[in-house]
Amino acid sequence: MHLIAAIQLFPDGTMFVHIALILVMIWILNKTLFKPINEVLSAREKAKSHEGGEAGAILEDVARKEAAYSSEIRDARNEGYQIIEERHNAAVAQRNEKLGKVKEEVAATLDSGRADIERQAADARRELQAGVEKMADHITATILKG
Repeated sequence: MHLIAAIQLFPDGTMFVHIALILVMIWILNKTLFKPINEVLSAREKAKSHEGGEAGAILEDVARKEAAYSSEIRDARNEGYQIIEERHNAAVAQRNEKLGKVKEEVAATLDSGRADIERQAADARRELQAGVEKMADHITATILKG
């Protein structure tokens, strides 16, 4: 029972001294140990994070270069499409020009062919007319003789 008598259930003035010592010890530890450790940890976190530090700067540089690369690729594609379209339009114009010349040649050939046919038809009509008149004269002469 002697041990139980040594334990006090009610706080006395030494408890406030102990609390004050603990608070002083926490303040000293914060100033000397925890603050430098926290600074090192925050600097390390900042260096690893995307918002700042060397890694963040590298990531920003990569993103900027990737955007520039994408923009240049897009511009090159557009320029290529324009060149293709210009060449296509030139080829279509050249084809249309050749087609127009061929149509003119065909029309000229048709016109000359029609003129030849009309001339031949006129010659045939004249020959038939002459033949019909000879035949009519021959028939008339035969009828009158007989």
